[in-house]
Amino acid sequence: MNQFSEQGQRSSGVGGGWLDAMWRFSRPHTIIGTSLSVLALYLIAVAVGNGNYSVFSVLGAWIACLCGNVYIVGLNQLEDVEIDKINKPYLPIASGEFSQRQGQLIVAVTGILALVIAALTGPFLLGMVVISLVIGTAYSLPPIRLKRFPFWAALCIFSVRGTIVNLGLFLHFSGRSLENLAIPPTVWVLTVFIVVFTFAIAIFKDIPDMEGDLRYNITTFTIQLGSQAVFNLALWVITLCYLGMILVGITHLASVNPLFLVISHLVVLVWMWLQSWAVDLEDKNAIAQFYQFIWKLFFIEYLIFPISCLLA
Repeated sequence: MNQFSEQGQRSSGVGGGWLDAMWRFSRPHTIIGTSLSVLALYLIAVAVGNGNYSVFSVLGAWIACLCGNVYIVGLNQLEDVEIDKINKPYLPIASGEFSQRQGQLIVAVTGILALVIAALTGPFLLGMVVISLVIGTAYSLPPIRLKRFPFWAALCIFSVRGTIVNLGLFLHFSGRSLENLAIPPTVWVLTVFIVVFTFAIAIFKDIPDMEGDLRYNITTFTIQLGSQAVFNLALWVITLCYLGMILVGITHLASVNPLFLVISHLVVLVWMWLQSWAVDLEDKNAIAQFYQFIWKLFFIEYLIFPISCLLA
């Protein structure tokens, strides 16, 4: 997110004062994405059958994932205070609403809660949370700080959002044992889609943040290739995702409703290109709005695909 898109959230947040600051600290777009991924993988497990459908299993997975989410984005804010004062001055630590000590306390508590709740809920969930937290820590925390390097930064983002979360949640909800780790084609299709789509998000998110990244020597694809090249690359990567899903529907590669899958992805693909033609890369507000639109497409996929599985 950036300044323009977040300012609207700040004025219409979940409450005043601390709650509003906490909502922004958690990076709402990631919270929504995490919640939808939990719901989607649960519904896919239901469609496949023989799953772990208890309320404890679902609620535990959701809370553990949310806590892990806050840990990862919070740690990033703790390490990026000076950069965020330029790129994202509305974030609570950068704006001074939260002190460093408050931010550290929130990150520590949510990290511990994520691990404890996952451990109490199931082994696959615990494995997923541990790996995610380790990668999230390596992404932000010196001396490793992988976010300094475009390739490794993108790899961290799409490996967690795409592979680890999807496969870990499915194994958790499907009730698989350690001796039976078979993943059905349906889950692999969604995983590949999300991995590639998240790569587009990972490279696009740096377009509006060029000023701060340049000042603090954070190398990004935007700095290396230019805004227009990265914008075009992100569009074509997302287009490839939708064409791939359409191909899956046509060839019946997964247990989905082919008609629903093809039509829904064609509609969203056309919608994305129509929106992209109106973006002025000289207008930071326009870039911010389109970045949020890409996240909305990400959210929509976590609704479209499970529905196509349930309709199969």
